[in-house]
This record gives sequence, structure tokens and C-alpha cells, in this order.
Amino acid sequence: MIFLDAAATTPVRREALDAMWPFLTGEFGNPSSHHSLGDAATRALDEARKAVATVLGCRPGEVTFTSGGTEADNLAVKGIALARQAADPALNRVVISAVEHPAVEESARYLERFHGFSVDVVPVDRYGMVSPEALAAVLRPETALISVMYANNEVGTVQPVAALAALARERGIPFHTDAVQAAGWLPVDVKTLGVDALTISGHKLGAPKGCGVLFVRGRTRTEPLVHGGGQERGRRSGTENVAGAVGLATALTLAHAEQGALAERVALLRDAFIAAVLDGVPGAVLTGHPVERLPSVASFCFPGTSGESVLLELERQGVLCSSGSACAAGSDAPSPVLLALGVGAEVAQTAVRFSFASSVTQADLEAAAVAVRTAVGSVRTLGRVPQ
Repeated sequence: MIFLDAAATTPVRREALDAMWPFLTGEFGNPSSHHSLGDAATRALDEARKAVATVLGCRPGEVTFTSGGTEADNLAVKGIALARQAADPALNRVVISAVEHPAVEESARYLERFHGFSVDVVPVDRYGMVSPEALAAVLRPETALISVMYANNEVGTVQPVAALAALARERGIPFHTDAVQAAGWLPVDVKTLGVDALTISGHKLGAPKGCGVLFVRGRTRTEPLVHGGGQERGRRSGTENVAGAVGLATALTLAHAEQGALAERVALLRDAFIAAVLDGVPGAVLTGHPVERLPSVASFCFPGTSGESVLLELERQGVLCSSGSACAAGSDAPSPVLLALGVGAEVAQTAVRFSFASSVTQADLEAAAVAVRTAVGSVRTLGRVPQ
């Protein structure tokens, strides 16, 4: 079996499991308890926070552990916007790009429905890129927050986050980026990026599902979404997932150490795979930016097919991949990301995304390219459509 759906999730690294194990067994204390078991849990949580802060280039106190990327995105978008609105009721607009993850888009729409915000959507070009000029055109004196993802989860386009964040900083507007797909493949130093908030999800990096991180710059006010005992410096109440935090910190530290050489190696494999698919499948269309894209993502439309049927054929041949985001549960509608790129609805429903783990090999992708050619040919010959 060739697993090419790493943008959906990755296997847990053995190093992360080993680091977590004591806190799932004997060291089971609650960090809020003032005894030896609780103190051990507190020390582990503090060390995990310091490790994450080292990778992000921030202070440990600016790191909030969450249940995953979705919660971290919600806390960033809702929390910062609501805090800004509370300080100044005139700040009642949020800006997002047309290709955001649902966790960001739906958070913005929640603010629109229940808190009187307006949502301004920045358009993208045919590659899914946001330009500084396009962002500047939608900013208003009432803008409370900007959220533009670092790298797209469906087509892999990498945004010019540093330039966009610099524009936001000139206007005095907090800037959040969803770096869930970027972490481990691209630099995530928050000073270099110039962002005020940044989201990471553990299970995209080799940590377990159910753990994530939100960086929020120290002076950026954030209204908590979860109220209670005031854990995580009041940003996120609830007993901390110590084992998850330790696993995430371990996986993130390892991914950061490997990032440069890994990204270079996988990008070369990705480019060879893209060339093989485009050469071998008549009419295949690469989606996303041809150059400014994640090393780990190659996404295509195959006009004249059904993306779901191609996926079934590929799985029969031992290749596991996706028709797009794994985060839109049960949806068979055309991808909003592809529609935002100007792809027609009928063609958008032929999309297939291939995303690579750090362990991917040349042999894996050569075999996958052959399987794609066979699968698409079979679907076109038989005229298969989704059931």
C-alpha cells in the first residue's frame, strides 16, 4: 500500500509515542494539582511549551496548547476579533482569503451571524495566491483581524505570508495564519513571518490526533472560547492534555530539525511525479501554483472522469490519496478552493490530491504515477460516475 494522503494525517512517530508514554501511564498527574504527580505533569508541560517556543522563535508564554488545528483556528479568529471589538466596537470586520480552511471560514461566518461582523473575502489568482495588492483593496479602518493561511491544504499553494503580514502591521491590524500544512515543510519562525498568531496541528507532523498549538503574540488580546479554571494563561480552560503536548513538541522539534533537507528531497520527487502524471495522462491539469507550492502536495483535475471513481481505482491498485480536503465531512460538492481558482464546477469534481509523508520514496511515486495513468484511463473508458 502506498499512502499519499499525508495532508489528511500522518502516522505517529515512534519518538513521539516514547515521549508520551510516561504521561499515559505512571506520570498521570493533573498539572493543576499541588503534589508530586501534579508537579511532574507541570514540568513536562513547561518543557513541551519551551520546545514549541524554540521552533516558533517566540516566548513560551505565547504558546497555547489546544485540541488541534480547528480549535486553534477558532480561538485565533473568534478570540482576537472579539477582544478587539470589545476594546473598540467600531472594529467589526474580519478579512479572510477565498481559499481558507473551513475552521477559519466558519469562524468568520460565526462572527458575522452572531456578533455583527462583516466578512471581507480576498480573491485569489488562478493559482490560489493572495497578492498584497488584493489584500490592501479590502482593508478598512474597521478591520479587526486578517487571517490568510500559510499553505493551502488542497492545492498546496504557499502564500507570501511575510509580505501580507507586513501590510497588516503597517495598518495596525493583527494577522493570523493557519500553518497546519506548512509546519514541518516550511520555516515557521513567527518573527521572520511577522505574524501575530499562528496555528499548528499535531497529527500533520507525526504527533497523535487531538493536540494542537496556537501562538499568539504577547500583547495581542484574545477572548477565550472555553471558560473554566483559567488554564493556559486564561486563554483556554480545561485540564491540559499533557501527553499530547509532549508528543506534539517532540514531533515538531524533529520535523524542524529535518525540514530543510527533507523539503529539498521531497520537492524533487514531487516535481518528477507531477511531470510523469502530466505526461502520462492526456488532459490532466495541475492545480495550485507551479512553483510556490508545498514540497509535499501535487494536486490535479482529470477532466472526463469522476474524482471519486479515480480514487476507487487507485485504491484497488494500492494507492491511497484524496479528492481534496479531508476536513469537509460527507460533502460531495465541488471544492470551494478550486472554484475560487476559477475552475469550473464540473472539472472541480474530478480533483485528486496526492500528499506525501516524510518517508515517501522515488519508487513509491514512480509506481503511483503508473497507477494514476491506469486508473484515469479505466474510468474514462468505462465512463464511471460516483454512486
